[in-house]
Amino acid sequence: MIRPATNRDAAAILAIWNPMIRDTLVTFNAAEKTEAELCALIAERNAAGHRFLVAEEAGEILGFASYSQFRGGIGYRRTMEHTILLGPAARGRGIGRALMTAVEDHARAAGAHSIFAGVSGGNPEGRAFHAAMGYREVAVLPEVGFKFGRIHDLVLMQKILS
Repeated sequence: MIRPATNRDAAAILAIWNPMIRDTLVTFNAAEKTEAELCALIAERNAAGHRFLVAEEAGEILGFASYSQFRGGIGYRRTMEHTILLGPAARGRGIGRALMTAVEDHARAAGAHSIFAGVSGGNPEGRAFHAAMGYREVAVLPEVGFKFGRIHDLVLMQKILS
């Protein structure tokens, strides 16, 4: 089941997100999220008319996806950027596809024209997933991320929604 995230989901979301922050190149962020930060992010997305969604099965949060405006300013109001992360039990089961579809559908209904994914050059699975979802690589930003003592590329992938 795909549904809006609530503050009650924070611990389960962080159990997925913080290991990705700590142990992988999926994100260049090196600072783990706190429950207060996550609750504020959920509230911020909802207040802006965007979404923070979770995939839940038998009471267990398997993954999450959210989106917000790509950059600040009114000129970007129809361009979004998303985040999607799955726990290990969710991979290969269509849950990521369901989360992405829900995020894209909500963004489209809210008037978004396009949506971006910023995918680490060190995350080939993320690039393949987005390509399978109809995103195309539109730019590589060389050497913009730093993690694990190395500099990494960021791949921007875009999907036109309208």
